[in-house]
Amino acid sequence: MNDTSPVLRAQDLGKEVNGPEGNLKLLQNITFDVFPGDSLAITGPSGSGKSTLLSLLAGLDTPTSGLVSLKGESFSSLNEDQRAQRRGRHCGFVFQQFQLVSDLTAIENVMLPLEILGRPAPRQTAQQWLDQVGLGKRQQHYPAQLSGGEQQRVALARAFAVSPAILFADEPTGSLDYANGQHVADLLFQLNKEQGTALILVTHDPALAERCQRQCSLNEGRISV
Repeated sequence: MNDTSPVLRAQDLGKEVNGPEGNLKLLQNITFDVFPGDSLAITGPSGSGKSTLLSLLAGLDTPTSGLVSLKGESFSSLNEDQRAQRRGRHCGFVFQQFQLVSDLTAIENVMLPLEILGRPAPRQTAQQWLDQVGLGKRQQHYPAQLSGGEQQRVALARAFAVSPAILFADEPTGSLDYANGQHVADLLFQLNKEQGTALILVTHDPALAERCQRQCSLNEGRISV
């Protein structure tokens, strides 16, 4: 742990939804801290609540009980617009299916969040990050002209270009072959270390989870760290 103050804190999180037989408890009593430079893998079988937990931590959903704090301030208690603003300033995302904008070039995809945030010199920053992930010569290519591994590297560049305090990665190597998956994973942990960006990773891959400093396993909505 690289700091005394957590980037993100989950305190007694719970999530319930109404089902045909009454309330269904998706998550119960989830508590942990994530510090700058940390890497945390969230594992567990399908249906254990991994995606639900990631959505709560990233402010894409709100808990039924407990709270999430981001950089020392309440996150889950904000309204949707306020959460979106804080998420844009402090969080980055990498998804299994890349989520690139198909009619934008690689460099334009990386520039997009920088422009939304009003960051200075977005093109120059995007160029630097594409160089860093080894795609400096592919910046004018559209997603359809890139391999899966290259698209995921563009997604990494886009995520890290905004200098997020925390990066959420949802099965980032799940749709890649072994070689490309290894390359993307190497880059992910390299950037996590070099930038001091906290990493929360959801994965079914035990080898990928083992590379994280910590693992928490979900089973029937409960956690063990």
